[in-house]
Amino acid sequence: MLPLVIWSAVIILFYMTVIFLLALSLKDNSIVDIGWGLGFILITLFTFFAAEINFRKMLFSCLVFIWGGRLSIYIFLRKRWQEEDFRYRNWRNTWKHFRLRSYFQIFMLQGFIMLIVALPIICVNAAAPRSFGFYDLTGLLIFLCGFMFEAAGDRQMNRFKQQPENAGRLMTTGLWQYTRHPNYFGEALLWWGIWLFAIPEIDGIFTIIAPLTMTLLLRYVSGVPLLEKKYEGRPDWEDYKAKTPVFIPFLK
Repeated sequence: MLPLVIWSAVIILFYMTVIFLLALSLKDNSIVDIGWGLGFILITLFTFFAAEINFRKMLFSCLVFIWGGRLSIYIFLRKRWQEEDFRYRNWRNTWKHFRLRSYFQIFMLQGFIMLIVALPIICVNAAAPRSFGFYDLTGLLIFLCGFMFEAAGDRQMNRFKQQPENAGRLMTTGLWQYTRHPNYFGEALLWWGIWLFAIPEIDGIFTIIAPLTMTLLLRYVSGVPLLEKKYEGRPDWEDYKAKTPVFIPFLK
């Protein structure tokens, strides 16, 4: 597995550098969000042929393709004709030595996180074929639950924003009445499902660092905190915040 991890790191380094150069040209660092899902597809394709292929490995890889493809297409369509996302724009306006800092603090950092989160993918694809078992079934069900939560949350928010009468209003219906961030919760959950596929492999249990990293980042670092800071102080937000769980549905 280690050689595949090293080669995956090299591929990610090259891939994120290309995204960085494209971002420089477009003057929009938020395109890195489009490249996030595609990066995992690239790693999956690279590692898919590392060992003998069977149904389990094909199913597992298809899950990553479906998740990564949907997420990247969704973000691309949402970003069309829009300016740089407010988070990246704030950094552009406040950072000194912006180009150098953004290369390492945005693109290389995300590349490093991508490598960590992709460890279960590398582990499963590097392993010898095995039959579909209990952990795989459980992982599949958890993945599908998380994927549907993320996709449905994004779809509901997109429909909400397309209605002119909702301009400036908060989304508080659908899945958003059960958690303030159903899409983030769904993404965290599906990575726990992916990790379960890796448990039967040699040292696969240690790739738990992947879903842990994703969950902690979404909940405490780059997901929930940055977005909620945008609405801080609004009366409607404070009311919604008081009634609705921040991350896990129904759990205050």
